[in-house]
Amino acid sequence: MKDLSALAAQVLQHQRSTSDLIAEALREAISQGMFQDGEPLRQDQIAQQFGVSRIPVREALRQLESEGLITFQAHRGAMVTPLTAAEAQEIYEIRTALECLALDLAFAQLTQADLQQAKGILMEVEASGDVGIWSQANWRFHAQLYVPAQRPRLLSLIRTLYIRVDRYLRLRMEEIEYHHRSHREHQVLLQFCQQGERQAAIDQLRDHIQSAGQDLVQYLKAKASPVALD
Repeated sequence: MKDLSALAAQVLQHQRSTSDLIAEALREAISQGMFQDGEPLRQDQIAQQFGVSRIPVREALRQLESEGLITFQAHRGAMVTPLTAAEAQEIYEIRTALECLALDLAFAQLTQADLQQAKGILMEVEASGDVGIWSQANWRFHAQLYVPAQRPRLLSLIRTLYIRVDRYLRLRMEEIEYHHRSHREHQVLLQFCQQGERQAAIDQLRDHIQSAGQDLVQYLKAKASPVALD
């Protein structure tokens, strides 16, 4: 039985619906690798750890299903959904289009305060060695540049796609070179934004997302390939 007590205690401090809080804890547990691809999530066990009935747990699992993190299968219940290389490629193709659109729409509205906050997030990343913090800060940095577009539905779509690949990105972020490369690319993107170079910023964002996507696709292909035996 997975020990979700620490995550449960953390999220239950917030004043939100019980199902949302449970979904947040399970989402983080999946991202941290506490649940592996194809592993079942037992509603009764989760309900017991959170001290709630199965109803909010079922609602939380449905929320995670809508994000593509879990799948309900007949006679087996909820299971963590694996990500294939083909799915990752499609997700990154969509992310590239949506995020470049978001930055394009937001660019003229970006203020010095927005850019200063984005810079502060990058400084947090540089100072931290925690993969979870890197992952959360990565999203916050991108979102900081997109929010001025005032397109909440667009941002929500981007966020859902990000969540779908988050646990795999964390595995890549554990590699120092990958982390450093991503950080350098973020710094260049921010610099173009600070200088008001709209097209250069969009081009840099496109290259950044496509590069991350190609890396993840190759990783998933290698992960799916059988190991040759001598």
